Amino acid sequence: MTYSVQWLRSLLFVVQMYIALAILALVYVPLSVYDREWAYRGIGVFCRWVRLTATRLVGLKSEIRGDIPFGDVLVCAKHQSFFDILLICSVLPRPRFVMKKQLKWAPVVGYIASRIGCVAIDRGKKSAAIKQLLTGAANRPFDGPTQLVIYPQGTRVAPDDRKPYKVGAAALYESMEIDCVPAATNVGVFWPKRRIYRKPGVAVVEFLDSIPPGKNSLDFLRNLEAVIECASDQLIAEARS
Repeated sequence: MTYSVQWLRSLLFVVQMYIALAILALVYVPLSVYDREWAYRGIGVFCRWVRLTATRLVGLKSEIRGDIPFGDVLVCAKHQSFFDILLICSVLPRPRFVMKKQLKWAPVVGYIASRIGCVAIDRGKKSAAIKQLLTGAANRPFDGPTQLVIYPQGTRVAPDDRKPYKVGAAALYESMEIDCVPAATNVGVFWPKRRIYRKPGVAVVEFLDSIPPGKNSLDFLRNLEAVIECASDQLIAEARS
């Protein structure tokens, strides 16, 4: 298949994805006003739709590997593109994310994020951001286990780039005193940041062995970076082979 044909198929995929988001918002946003369970159902439907249409329209299959966390856990995940968010949301029963505060005002996304208890922080103010992070994580919007997802590098990072792991993940790990599940990915190989073109292949999110509570924060952060980067590098090499 030529590049131009794949690009046009990618454009079609992107357009229909946002049309689907708008249609599903008309159904699930009003329902979620009365019961937040509908917010989770809408998220699941949208994520599964995107995974299906990515396979059918651009040849981009997706896999979840490892043991999916169902309990009350902290998920520290590698972030390469919007697709890894969708893959994670497609399988976690009660996900909530640490996100930049600007997303609070995004149509549909901001409202749904508030309904599922996402934690909005001001990334430009480090000390304030840590306080917002810990307060938001402690203020659970509802009873029952949730999976709080944070991206330790604080932003999307391309497959061949390197950015430091920030203290926010360690602060959450210490304060929450629950298991941390690292997650690796290779999605950036196929779904690059701020580009229309989507490559065919197999995008993977892999949940790794959990890290129990009680570690020193510095040791935790070093261990977290080592296991996520090593596993992600292996997935990237697999994707390119």
